[in-house]
Amino acid sequence: MKSTRVSGGGLLAAILLAVFALLFADVQDAQAEYGDVVINNYSDKAGMRPVVFPHWFHRIRFRCKVCHADLGFKFKAGGNEINMVKIIDGQFCGACHNGDIAWSVENCNLCHSGKPNTPTQVHESTIQKLAIPAGPAKK
Repeated sequence: MKSTRVSGGGLLAAILLAVFALLFADVQDAQAEYGDVVINNYSDKAGMRPVVFPHWFHRIRFRCKVCHADLGFKFKAGGNEINMVKIIDGQFCGACHNGDIAWSVENCNLCHSGKPNTPTQVHESTIQKLAIPAGPAKK
C-alpha cells in the first residue's frame, strides 16, 4: 500500500495559496438577508457603501435588551443617529466593536458591505412585503 502523505513543503504551499486567495480576492457587495438592517443614513453621502447589520447573527448571541435598552438602539430602522464618531467614541456598535469584545473599526469593509444607494431598511420586512407596488394608474 502506497502512502499519499503531503510533504511539509506541499502543506505550507497550500496554506500560503489559501491565505493569498483570501487576502487578494475581489470584495463583493454583500447581499442583505432576511431581517438584516441596512444602515444608509450617511454612507452614500460620505462615499461609503451602506452598512449591512446582521441582526439575527447578533440576536442569537444577545437578548434584545442588550442593544435596544442598554445601548440605546431604537426599534426602528433609521431611527438612530449613528455615525463613525459616535462608534469610535464607544456608542452604539462601538460599545462592543472596540477591539476587545469584537473587532474594531479599522476594517471598513466588514460593515460597509452593502450595495450603494440601498435605502435604510429592515431587509425583507413585513412592511416591505405588504407595500403596494407602484404601477400604472388605474382609470
